[in-house]
Amino acid sequence: MITDARFSWLFLAVWRRNLRVYRRIWVINFLPPMLEPLFYLLAFGLGFSGLISEVVWHGRAMSYTDFFAPSMLAATVMWQAFLETSYSSFVRMFYQKTYDSLLATPLTVDEIIVAEIVWGATRAVIAAAAMLAVVAALGYAPSWQALAVLPIAFLGGLTFGAMGMAFTSVTSSIDMFNIPVFLVITPMFLFSGTFFPLTGLPAWAAGLASTLPLYHLAELTRSACLGLLGPASLGSAAVLAAFAAVFIPLSLVGMRRRLVK
Repeated sequence: MITDARFSWLFLAVWRRNLRVYRRIWVINFLPPMLEPLFYLLAFGLGFSGLISEVVWHGRAMSYTDFFAPSMLAATVMWQAFLETSYSSFVRMFYQKTYDSLLATPLTVDEIIVAEIVWGATRAVIAAAAMLAVVAALGYAPSWQALAVLPIAFLGGLTFGAMGMAFTSVTSSIDMFNIPVFLVITPMFLFSGTFFPLTGLPAWAAGLASTLPLYHLAELTRSACLGLLGPASLGSAAVLAAFAAVFIPLSLVGMRRRLVK
């Protein structure tokens, strides 16, 4: 029986293993984050900009694309991290038996799972960097504070990576991931202040949306791109850290239960 709860820097060996696999197919992994913002900006940003004269966000009037483009950075972080620790981690665990091989080494369950979550956050940073380059080139990230998107993406990646791993720990088949994707992730994508300010929602819905992690991640990426990071931004960062602090232990407990025999 595996009962060792030790945790050490050995988790970096698993992180490096995932990085090596990623580098072998980096073109396939790198292109979508580059092309995705262009598709969204063309479909929603440029398309709606002719219909919406301006958007008011926290008392500031701006064009729709100035409001919308930075929020796509947050959405990309969410999707990249969550999908990496849900579908991809499940494939490594259930189909490829990678976790079984790793557990035959001195690695512990905690080290493997933390490495998976950190790798999900790393994937989010890589995607955010690629997308930021596109958004900045189009003029929607004019402030030097936009560089803060990278550490923000890592924090958001830890949050959504931990959420994905928590679902992986209780999911019996890969098809079951449709439930959290369509009932949790997609609603967050649509109603967390990404496509429109929360002031466009009823008061009860706006209050609920303001508690979601993607809302706070979008607040941070938008503030960074527009050069508006300040003391108030610490509150959103604290919310993301709180979600990570809850879901990382849940992931560890759930995966120990699933993997320890």
